[in-house]
Amino acid sequence: MRPLRYAINVTLDGCVHHEAGLPPDEESMRFWTAEMEQADALVFGRVTYGMMESAWRRPATGAWPEWMDESQVPFAEAIDTAKKHVVSNTLSIVDWNAELVRGDVGQAVERLKQQPGEHVYVGGVALPLALADRGLIDEYVFVVHPVVAGHGPTLLSGLRERIRLELVDRQDFRSGVSALRFRPGETGVGGAPAL
Repeated sequence: MRPLRYAINVTLDGCVHHEAGLPPDEESMRFWTAEMEQADALVFGRVTYGMMESAWRRPATGAWPEWMDESQVPFAEAIDTAKKHVVSNTLSIVDWNAELVRGDVGQAVERLKQQPGEHVYVGGVALPLALADRGLIDEYVFVVHPVVAGHGPTLLSGLRERIRLELVDRQDFRSGVSALRFRPGETGVGGAPAL
């Protein structure tokens, strides 16, 4: 069974708004490119899908936009060609190498996890919360920026039960950003009561 990985940029105060952290640099783009290249499938909600498509879909001309620097092209190529699954009850069609997922999101993700491959990646804010609440996320990657945003959506806000995590890897970037990789601890969802 392939694991489900949730990876997201987050500030020190937990903000996950896509513009709250530091601007991407070459080192962070290499990290995110490797994350995309390892994923057999991407799972996005409607909002994240739309945001990613508007930024990273290859234009009809075939040429990447002028705003994109050389370090961003490999990431753009990786996400552009990746198989995507879009969870939405309001969209009627999707493209960009994507299929629409309707109905019970937990069952749909469990089916994706049962397919052969390396791993499934989920991004965004609301959808990962729903999947974390169901205990379906096997790995959490928090790319922590040395920034205090002071406002904005926060990481897994509204989680029904706490999830105890074990740190399995850490990568520090020259910018002060740290990529922390966690897996649910032995107690999984819930865990021991707080002291």
